[in-house]
Amino acid sequence: MNASLQDRFRGCLVGLAVGDALGGRFEAQSADYIGGRFANTEQLINYITDEIWYTDDTQMAIGVAESLADHGEIIEDRLCESFVANYMPSRGYGRGARAVLDAMEDGDDYQAVAAKHFPGGSFGNGAAMRVAPVGLFFRDDPHIALDQSRLSALPTHLHPLGIEGAQLVALAVAHASNVEQFDRDAFFAHLLEHCKSSEYRCKLETAAQIQEPSELVPLGNGIEALESVTTAIACFALTPRSYEDTIANAIFLGGDTDTIAAMAGSIAGAHLGVRSIPDVLLNNLEESPKGRSYILELADRLHSAYTNRIANATNDT
Repeated sequence: MNASLQDRFRGCLVGLAVGDALGGRFEAQSADYIGGRFANTEQLINYITDEIWYTDDTQMAIGVAESLADHGEIIEDRLCESFVANYMPSRGYGRGARAVLDAMEDGDDYQAVAAKHFPGGSFGNGAAMRVAPVGLFFRDDPHIALDQSRLSALPTHLHPLGIEGAQLVALAVAHASNVEQFDRDAFFAHLLEHCKSSEYRCKLETAAQIQEPSELVPLGNGIEALESVTTAIACFALTPRSYEDTIANAIFLGGDTDTIAAMAGSIAGAHLGVRSIPDVLLNNLEESPKGRSYILELADRLHSAYTNRIANATNDT
């Protein structure tokens, strides 16, 4: 049975959080080490018998989703307020990100702080890891999704590769949420149509040909957007009918496992819906003040805001 749109909204946000939380157990470990511990996806998933906690990836995505649900678009000041309200350094923020968020919290010039820590702009995957709610909310118009993704990146990421990485993840989420039957060729054609840089184009063209998990390795597993965004997209495209295989593809690569699994999980969840997430993972996702129940509620709020936006747009025409 195909997932309802509301289930896809839930699947995307929870899928991001679960991928992040499970991937966080293995961050910075090598592929050889992880592969030596687990022979397959089933062993990896069933390894979880206790609570899993998400990282800064999910915390910032929650901020994006809250801002969209409340305001209907990316407004930089409101987005920064949401980032600050959710900010918990213990979630694993990088040194540069902490400095920028501290500046936001203190009312200082956070853009100047970002420029100091990231000369020329950050090309990390921080904007891409949190952008999935933008792809959902503007799933009906790729051009708006591209612009809103850019705006969601700007508070922390000014480098073109950091911004484009966020745009590609948003487009992947939007496309995945719109199709009933996944067509690999159409998926990559859509992304390539909107791809600007030769760097990402080369990665996407490689990803479109991947047939086995071992072929994911050359795409990268690092914290740079160029070394992780296309990897996450390819992890989903390789196993589009299985949420657990998609995040396992990411985790078995080692490296930046939490962020790559978060991005891949958000795309898979947007396509398959929340019911595709194994109970052992969903039920063990943290139930903190902004844990599992809150994320499900937030997804419903975002879906309601989306349907209202579409209805108002229809009435205006």
